[in-house]
Amino acid sequence: MPTRQLPPCASGRYWRVKRGDTLYLIAIKSGITVTTLRQLNPNVDPNNLRVGSLICLPPEQPCPSGIYWEVAAGDTLYSIARATNTTVKKLLELNPNIEPNNLQIGQNICLPG
Repeated sequence: MPTRQLPPCASGRYWRVKRGDTLYLIAIKSGITVTTLRQLNPNVDPNNLRVGSLICLPPEQPCPSGIYWEVAAGDTLYSIARATNTTVKKLLELNPNIEPNNLQIGQNICLPG
């Protein structure tokens, strides 16, 4: 039985492409930017993702508090900051890979402890 070689990925974290996935959706679900995905996967054609192929992800960002906010319809970083008694600046420090003007329903945002 032949062994399957994984594409090189320094973090060792991968996303297996499913039907309907796009780099944009993968980035959102992974809490990172499309730019980061493209940098990590320069040989991947974003217009021709193959179901079952592997996309390299960056190392997982730890959340020091272990407390998350799940984005709901209408949430903004400002509204999340107000609801959790913190600042947008602090949320951005804890979540450096999110796109603050494009939060997605179901996305998890790390909160301060």
